[in-house]
Amino acid sequence: MDEKLIAQGMAELALLDADIAKVWQEYGNPPPRSLTPHFVSLLSIVVSQQISTHAAKAIMTRVTALMPTVTPEHYLSLSEQSIREAGLSARKVLYTRGLAQAICDGQLDIEQLATLDDAQAITKIMALKGFGRWSAEIFLMFALTRTDVFPADDLALQVALGRLKGLDEKPTAKEARTIVTAWAPWRTVGSLFLWHYYRGAPA
Repeated sequence: MDEKLIAQGMAELALLDADIAKVWQEYGNPPPRSLTPHFVSLLSIVVSQQISTHAAKAIMTRVTALMPTVTPEHYLSLSEQSIREAGLSARKVLYTRGLAQAICDGQLDIEQLATLDDAQAITKIMALKGFGRWSAEIFLMFALTRTDVFPADDLALQVALGRLKGLDEKPTAKEARTIVTAWAPWRTVGSLFLWHYYRGAPA
């Protein structure tokens, strides 16, 4: 998602939500974030599950260095030991090899995902072992540039939304989805802003 689309979304969100309008004046637009809709993006999403961004980048650097080019075929040719030594857990090795095999077997057509609506694409991705709703939604947001996705299971988003709304406790995923219903059709941009706000908002 580029800066122009983010700026448009933020302007619309400021009209829809007074709390965003107020905080936006101080924090400004969130930076753009994007992924290429290829195998490497889905691979990086699995790698990043439940670890810090810094750790995920380090592991991805080591994993990609094992291959001449990052393709499902090259990934499947790697030994499990070499992937584990690069930093992936046994479970993530299982998930990522399953992903690569699904692409090679034709069970997952990444290009086809772009032709599906949000719900269909999420369902297709979640059919892969190790890919929950959060992983699918992250791919839609950053690889498919869908503008109205809110990964409500994300802890940072829950915390930031609670602070933005002045809640005593962070909302649950279900509560968060309800709160941001009014942000449609710009919930992806709203998510980007909440991550931006989370990094700079007071505890």
